[in-house]
Amino acid sequence: MSDHTLSVTDLTKSYNAGKPNEVRVLQGVSLDVKPGEVVALVAPSGAGKSTLLHIAGLLDTPDTGAVNIAGVDMSKLSDRKRTAVRRSTVGFIYQFHHLLPEFSAVENIVLPQLANGVPDAAAQTRAMALLDRVGIAERASHRPAALSGGEQQRVAFCRALANEPSLLLADEPTGNLDPDTSDRVFDTLMGLVRDTGLAAVIATHNLELAARMDRQVRLSGGTLETL
Repeated sequence: MSDHTLSVTDLTKSYNAGKPNEVRVLQGVSLDVKPGEVVALVAPSGAGKSTLLHIAGLLDTPDTGAVNIAGVDMSKLSDRKRTAVRRSTVGFIYQFHHLLPEFSAVENIVLPQLANGVPDAAAQTRAMALLDRVGIAERASHRPAALSGGEQQRVAFCRALANEPSLLLADEPTGNLDPDTSDRVFDTLMGLVRDTGLAAVIATHNLELAARMDRQVRLSGGTLETL
């Protein structure tokens, strides 16, 4: 069993492979993340950070290289088993919250649990506990349109943690917020991560936020370097 929650090794990824307009996004990228470790992935727009996160989170596949989660080579699993791992083991947070607009805050957190086989009562209890943890339990019945940007992103954090993942992948999770709200919401996210002890990779272009994480790596020119 690996000591790392996530290990990606020698990942390569190109788009329009073999064509004159081929774009080589990842060129031999490797990264290990331990339980309880928060890694800042620093990269400018278009550098491939979303591609790396999607591959690490089993939403995309590399051209070459390996993705191991909790010591298991994901390429050895069937599509059905990969989907099960993604649903139960990986939590995603995006720059835009992507909440379902027709459902309330608590329902947005309950739904992924129901999809993972959690009974409704237990899902409701966990959803409310998470909303309370991020300080917006009183907003549970509100739909996303009735929430502020910071509140919406807090709900998105809760949704990502609903199924108690061991790996959290976040792509510019505060990038759509004003500086003051971004700082408060980031504190909330770090508190959640520290409380749960999961491994996290958080992509950001904000160097001040990156400096508050355990380790920083930079993606540039398709390769990864430690800062």
